[in-house]
Amino acid sequence: MKNCCLLPFILLLIVSCSESIEYGDTGDSWPVVKQQGEGVLYALYVPSEGFAYRDKTGELTGVTIDLLNGFADFLYERYEINLEIRFVEETDWTRFYNRIVEGSDGLIGMGNVTITKERKEELTFSPPYMTNIASLISHEDAPELPSLEEISDRFSGRDALAFEGTLHETRLRQIINEYFPEAGIRMAQSNDEIIEIISLEDQFFAYIDIYNYWRAVERGKPLQRHEAGDEAAEQFGYIMPPGTSWEEMITEYFEHNEGLLESEQYRRIMKYHLGNTLAELLFHAQDPS
Repeated sequence: MKNCCLLPFILLLIVSCSESIEYGDTGDSWPVVKQQGEGVLYALYVPSEGFAYRDKTGELTGVTIDLLNGFADFLYERYEINLEIRFVEETDWTRFYNRIVEGSDGLIGMGNVTITKERKEELTFSPPYMTNIASLISHEDAPELPSLEEISDRFSGRDALAFEGTLHETRLRQIINEYFPEAGIRMAQSNDEIIEIISLEDQFFAYIDIYNYWRAVERGKPLQRHEAGDEAAEQFGYIMPPGTSWEEMITEYFEHNEGLLESEQYRRIMKYHLGNTLAELLFHAQDPS
């Protein structure tokens, strides 16, 4: 969605940059930006198909990119402030997370970070921008799983494959402890690694986010989703260093009018980058009614 969030009459300074920022580097605080009428916000992102990626022309785009660009639009419309957003790539999720935890004011991050009580103790979260569905997957040749209670019989001889240090690892350990104690667990370092390993042969089961599963199947990967294991309790938010001065304005952006997630703009962005079917699944997870 090229410039999908920009109003034709608004001149904004939205910069996608390849520069590197290190721990402690900072953009401008909100009080400084408000006083000057302009300023810089660094946006650290983890590349993710559909959420933060480069299109065929090389332009940085995606759900989280477009929503943050919309924040700059909002500041111009509401306060006549020109915000320059400098997007900076970080491919390692753990390093990305730590760079935000240890960062200073004027920094925001997007890496589909699940909002949890524990993380709130070391980060500042925006309101949620999406409700996620964590999907239990296997090779397409594995038997269907009608319920988690049947997993030890249906998945006999298979082990869990977990993205180390994530909530997906926690989920798998809970399943093993409760229903499948004879299963082992192997660690992986990325969703892509999980998808590749499970696609090779019918030896593992794993949790990944539904959009990762969806994209993998679209690419022809031989995967199967077991809806009995679906969990739609997670919410993703932008993250900021503790004590950031931007929390109030980010919250105002999310809550203005009837709320960002209720807006046509939000639905349009989600459908464009994720596709109609997947977007509708995620809308339903957000509001089952």
